[in-house]
Amino acid sequence: MSKIDGKILVLDDDQGVLYTAKMILKQHFETVVTEKDPLKLDFLLNQEKYDVIVLDMNFSYGLTSGKEGIKLLRKVLAKDPDAHVLMNTAYGDIDIAVEAMKEGAVDFLVKPWQKEKLLATVTAIYELSKTKKQLENLRASQKIVVRDQHKAYEEIVSVSPAMKPVFEAIKKVAATDANVLILGENGTGKELVARAIHNSSPRVDENFIKVDLGAVTESLFQSELFGHVKGAFTDAHENRPGRFEMANHGTLFLDEIGNLSLAMQAKLLTTLQFKQVTRVGSNKAIPLDTRLICATNMPLYEMASEKEFRQDLLYRINTVEIKLPPLRERIEDIEPLARHFLKIYGKKYKKEKMRLNETTINKLKAYSWPGNVRELQHAIERAIIMSNSPLLAPEDFLLVERPNQNVIATDTFNMEEMEKQAIQNAIRNADGNLTQAAKALGVGRSTLYRKMEKYKL
Repeated sequence: MSKIDGKILVLDDDQGVLYTAKMILKQHFETVVTEKDPLKLDFLLNQEKYDVIVLDMNFSYGLTSGKEGIKLLRKVLAKDPDAHVLMNTAYGDIDIAVEAMKEGAVDFLVKPWQKEKLLATVTAIYELSKTKKQLENLRASQKIVVRDQHKAYEEIVSVSPAMKPVFEAIKKVAATDANVLILGENGTGKELVARAIHNSSPRVDENFIKVDLGAVTESLFQSELFGHVKGAFTDAHENRPGRFEMANHGTLFLDEIGNLSLAMQAKLLTTLQFKQVTRVGSNKAIPLDTRLICATNMPLYEMASEKEFRQDLLYRINTVEIKLPPLRERIEDIEPLARHFLKIYGKKYKKEKMRLNETTINKLKAYSWPGNVRELQHAIERAIIMSNSPLLAPEDFLLVERPNQNVIATDTFNMEEMEKQAIQNAIRNADGNLTQAAKALGVGRSTLYRKMEKYKL
């Protein structure tokens, strides 16, 4: 018979009780720790998180009031409010039992107990502990999953030869647990590719959890990804699993990974190396079996050479790399995508009879779509909303080709002067947003700052 993967702590001043309890429980649980000295309780709780704690009520010779046990119970619950404590005493005083239960004990056992009674009680409390943890994780996961389900995740629509390598890569990598890095411009469908990998994998029945790292502040990074325990910080009112735990046995999709600071990159790397997380405020490591998919529109390799992205993290996440072509390189997909979105939004806005004519299709194909598929999707939705005719005409689409903002009007060929003007143009076009300016220039933020200092901008 296989043992239960549970951790039991028995604290009692009677060596005979400890020996008997360990002999009984060790046959059924993987870890059984016994201790006679109550002064070692803090040390034991710091070393491990126990599923069940069996705690004696009286330790000093001659005492039968149970006050020592109540004091220790409070100490346990102060350290771990969700601890499952079974009080143990040689005196069946109902008042002590009631007080212990009011203080937070789960049950009360009177010595001398029968072997079957001890095992049944500890096992029942262990199952209760396990169920509460599962419910806690389920509630947190459902909040994320339900929120994501309210979004429309269409299938990948493509007939373009440029997408053939993408589909082949999805097919090959889905059957494995290899980490995947998806590269591509904004709006090319990186999340759809990540979901396609998950949906074609053996993990399809488990959670797919997305984290937009561009929206996670550094102060909340650890709590969001690794979770926290109640009381870990001011607003930690309850235990909460992080996204890694929610995605355990499933897939974790880290979008915009290029936005991570070096400090956050180091924490993520440690988690990936050891395949475990520790919640903020806890010292218990939780093992992970999570499939990782990352995505970014940023030049990670250039950032790595500029020391803005850890090279060891890059090699950890890019076991398989998938590059998504921009929409301007898959012109064959513009018409099927447009008709796909026409069907979706026609139904949404109760305009199912909406149609596209050939002239309109040609206009859509002639546009460069800097925002890629997402821009096309929004253009179709807007046209459907604003049009009074069942036939979408070219004039229903306000598509204005933007001038190439990277072209610098200058008569100089001095490299430094050209670089300076390029930086000035990028900052101006980004309305002073240095992060966007750095992206437009194809450099990291720290590189842009150094260049600005160099040119005194």
